[in-house]
Amino acid sequence: MFNSIFEAGATGLSIKTALICSGIALGLGLIVAFTHMKTSKTTKGFLITLATLPLLVMAVMIMINGNLGTSIAILGAFSLIRFRSIQGNAKELLSVFFVMTIGLALGMGHILFATVITVIAVVAILLFSYTNFLEPNKNQRSLKIVIPEDLDYDEVFDEIFKKYTNKHELIKMKTMNMGSLYKLTYDITIKPDIKEKEFLDEIRVKNCNLKVLLSHPNYEEEI
Repeated sequence: MFNSIFEAGATGLSIKTALICSGIALGLGLIVAFTHMKTSKTTKGFLITLATLPLLVMAVMIMINGNLGTSIAILGAFSLIRFRSIQGNAKELLSVFFVMTIGLALGMGHILFATVITVIAVVAILLFSYTNFLEPNKNQRSLKIVIPEDLDYDEVFDEIFKKYTNKHELIKMKTMNMGSLYKLTYDITIKPDIKEKEFLDEIRVKNCNLKVLLSHPNYEEEI
């Protein structure tokens, strides 16, 4: 069913076939770029990259055409690009892998397969983005507390956690300032509709008004 439009055993690629594949590569790339724009914060430069990358990957696949030496040279070029690039977030990496998959499929002449995969993946991304499916608990937080070395942290915050959280777990502890301070990191699930300022104020009373940081789990900041 998903047959290649490239003629078996052919030594070249006709202009008509190349133009058809190029047009479809740009069209599918634009669909992915538009989907990414609607579901993520992004930049025009990254959207242009998503729109044109399927065409370029397709061209690379056609140029390789089973040639081992060319394949190794292309791999080296891609490696240089990889190490000169800045790592993106999860959705950016997904979109880049998405358009590269499209380019690989079109580079082998599988137009129908590339189109079907694009439609299915776009529908899945939109579904996951605009519904609560796969949505993590919005009340999850990361709590970092600095305490003096003479404070018994095992039970000192228990009453506060019982009042303001449904769940708490100490996941990391380390010393600071030559051992005069400790930094405790908790994973917590706060109760709905609590006043976070009151929660932090009560912790500050217990930890001698040293630093406290309450953040979402995916936000990393040191105190």
